Amino acid sequence: MILRELFYIDPDTRKIANDLRYSPSRDVTSVKRGDTRKTRLTLRQLNELRKSSEAHILEQENELDFIHSMYAAAPAPAQ
Repeated sequence: MILRELFYIDPDTRKIANDLRYSPSRDVTSVKRGDTRKTRLTLRQLNELRKSSEAHILEQENELDFIHSMYAAAPAPAQ
C-alpha cells in the first residue's frame, strides 16, 4: 500500500487529511454496452466502499455535533 493513497493535503487548511469519499476519477470500472458478465468486486473496491461509508458516517456525526451546538440551550446566567 502506498502512503499517498491514504493521505492528501487539504487545499483549504494546507494540512494532511483523509480523502475517503468516492471519486469518479479513480473509478476505472466503467461498463461497456457489450459487457454481459456479472462484475466481481475486488478487495480494493471493497476497501474503497468501506472507506466512503466510514467517511459518510463521520460527516453525519460532525453535522450532528454542529446542530447540537447550534440549537443547545443557553447556559444559565451566573448569579
